[in-house]
Amino acid sequence: MRIKVFWGESANAVKTQIWIAVCTYVLVAILKKKLQISISMNEILQILSVSAFDKTPVNQLLMNEYNKKTTPIILIN
Repeated sequence: MRIKVFWGESANAVKTQIWIAVCTYVLVAILKKKLQISISMNEILQILSVSAFDKTPVNQLLMNEYNKKTTPIILIN
């Protein structure tokens, strides 16, 4: 887990941002374990960041991505 930029400089702002990062990490770890998917934490965070305003349920987003990775592509000539 890395925090690249702190948006505030006060002690309270820094503590708040650290707690938000920890909570986000824990929630994504719980989600990954509950759905039992092998997508990396980084990939899950990327999917969630791209679809932040999408109304698709999170489990469908992640399972669709997981199925894309595990389904072999068969090319027919």
